[in-house]
Amino acid sequence: MTDPIFQLVDELPEQNMTIRVLRALDFVVPGEWENTVGFENMIRKVTGEDDEEIIQQVGDRAVRLFNDDSQGYQCALWLYQTVDRSDRALASAALAHKAGERIPLMGFLSKITPKADKAQTIDLALKTVVELLAFCQINGLPGDSIGDFVNSLADYGGEELMRMAALVCLDGLIPLGPDFIQKGGEMIENLNPGELESNETFKNVNDFIPGEETEEQLGFINEAFNSVQGWMGDFVESKDLTPKKVVSNLESFVEFSDEQLDYLAAFLDLTTNYYEHTGTQTIARRLIERSFAEI
Repeated sequence: MTDPIFQLVDELPEQNMTIRVLRALDFVVPGEWENTVGFENMIRKVTGEDDEEIIQQVGDRAVRLFNDDSQGYQCALWLYQTVDRSDRALASAALAHKAGERIPLMGFLSKITPKADKAQTIDLALKTVVELLAFCQINGLPGDSIGDFVNSLADYGGEELMRMAALVCLDGLIPLGPDFIQKGGEMIENLNPGELESNETFKNVNDFIPGEETEEQLGFINEAFNSVQGWMGDFVESKDLTPKKVVSNLESFVEFSDEQLDYLAAFLDLTTNYYEHTGTQTIARRLIERSFAEI
């Protein structure tokens, strides 16, 4: 059990570094994402209802569905939370209080250790897999439903599309460069089970990844990442995305140089939780849509 879904949505922040970063990425998916906070606000927005009785009924049913262990909503939320928390370090608390200021990164270089390309690639691939696993949990599908997930990407919108846009920009383009898709695919293909087992995110979510042994799970991760490469490539091309273009949209509140992009990626890992934030919104929306349709 997690905290109640209404509490989680009520407690979503209206302003912090995560929100600043996501708003800076609005140029990628214009108007797709609004930072809707508050469970009742979410119900009103999703249903278009003003009737207090209906709003209450929808909210009560959504809470019951979330609390039902036979449904996958809690597992999906845990996956979103875990992939972000695994990505952050103890230094995040020391850095987060600077979120409202312009932040010269040079002052933090001694506190941040940028990931090697291989570690960054593993995180990118695992976040992709977590998105797949959460999708399957929310929709009651087997965890190996790669085809269903890839097909669903064409219909992604709102906070789901923003989450994938952030994945491409923050975990792909900034740390790994414009060829992150090809580079990532080659690195994952050549990864050995021991390297995967040393990754903190994998240690936390491996029970959900199909496969009895690490080698089988690595094969699944490779297959899942390869299956999404086409969507990612089309997305980058259609939006004409480059690391420089993404970085330029962050410069209004974070100062850095072109030589510090690996440090910028580490800084964003430490100070943002965009998977958990948008994931909470996604789950609340799905619960509300289903509850409204069922009453």
